[in-house]
Amino acid sequence: MEMYNTPSSVIFVGTILIVVSAIEIGYRFGNRILTTAKQEKESPVSAIVGSILGLLAFILAFTFSMVTERFDARKALVREEASALRNVWLRADFLPDSNRDEVARLLRSYIDHRINVLQLYQSDHLAEVLDSSERIQKRLWDMAVTNARVDMNSDVAALYIEALNEMINVRAMRITLGLHTRLPMGIWLILYMLVFLSMAGVGYQTAIVGSRRSWSTLILAISFSLVIALISILDRPYSRFLAVPQDPLQEVLMIMDGNFKK
Repeated sequence: MEMYNTPSSVIFVGTILIVVSAIEIGYRFGNRILTTAKQEKESPVSAIVGSILGLLAFILAFTFSMVTERFDARKALVREEASALRNVWLRADFLPDSNRDEVARLLRSYIDHRINVLQLYQSDHLAEVLDSSERIQKRLWDMAVTNARVDMNSDVAALYIEALNEMINVRAMRITLGLHTRLPMGIWLILYMLVFLSMAGVGYQTAIVGSRRSWSTLILAISFSLVIALISILDRPYSRFLAVPQDPLQEVLMIMDGNFKK
């Protein structure tokens, strides 16, 4: 099962269970070793556990960096798309009167689709919304081509087509980055393997030093689970907890309606 289809709450609770279970397994194994062979020393165990925890910290930092960079890229693409749409709307004034009103109407509908598309990620209506925005793009492009053929040397037509082409390109990038780019399952697998091994090492070290079980185990489990759950949230664009702001697109709609105030 893909991680991005797993609810973040399930990932959070599941990680807590994995951490607590790994510590308990390591603790019991350490007690058995301590009972049968008392030659085990704390120093080398501490060094080994510290090394594994260091590797876990590295992979957590690496993974967190990947998802935060993509989250920032998704926010930047929203701004780029808003800029491209605003240019298309402004340059549509150079189109014939017969097309101008239709372009404005199509752009309003298109922006509504772009604002709602990520919120519909797990909905049956997602494909329908994507198809609808694709049809609007095609209609806008067909009108641009038709008007450009009237005067093949028109600089005004070239400017409008340039803005329209930019709008189409940014939409493709948003869909690719927002809906299809995910952390590979291999990274998730390695991450959880290191979590299990490092936590088992912590439990093993606890037993070797002769300490009893501690309630701080739960605090440790919750802490790691929060970080991993946050990574999973940042890896999906449709999370309501950390959603990509759509304010730039909303502002374009307000500008088109004449209600925008700086």
